[in-house]
Amino acid sequence: MKVPEDLVLVGYISGAYGLNGWVRVRPYSADADALLTAKTWWLDKPEFHDVEMMQSKIHTGDVVAKLMGVAGRDAAEALKGATVQIPRSHFPALSDNEFYWVDLIGLEVENLQGEHLGQVSDMMDNGAHPILRVAVPQAAETTDPKAAPQELLIPFVEQFVITVDRTAKKITVDWGLDY
Repeated sequence: MKVPEDLVLVGYISGAYGLNGWVRVRPYSADADALLTAKTWWLDKPEFHDVEMMQSKIHTGDVVAKLMGVAGRDAAEALKGATVQIPRSHFPALSDNEFYWVDLIGLEVENLQGEHLGQVSDMMDNGAHPILRVAVPQAAETTDPKAAPQELLIPFVEQFVITVDRTAKKITVDWGLDY
């Protein structure tokens, strides 16, 4: 099978589950719907290959799954540490104003005054809500500890995030340059 161009890293195999060849997957997102619905997974162990996901379910925060060709606990344990990727095109559809984090990374961020704040480099979750990690462009290298930050952490909540325009690749926030 040809390797899809839109693969997204969604988790890793943390070990075997039971005796019948099921694997335990630690998802990189609290919402594991993509792992549960995608019928083909791409693993990087023993070499990069696709595998059919036959059955899956949530179990204590992880996803446990039966993969085609994985028969028995030893075969499942041999996959421990393998990363799991699935095509972005196989993610479940979202409703309006819902976003997959992978779709936000790389978007430009500007504030209500039209000032460019930077580009989303990553997302993280602090337990209360997601946070945009925005890489701030630096005009010049400096050793001054009071210089502008190299990264902004902006809560991804309605109070601060005004619009997300994936077509224009831009997020507008109510956030100042000096916050």
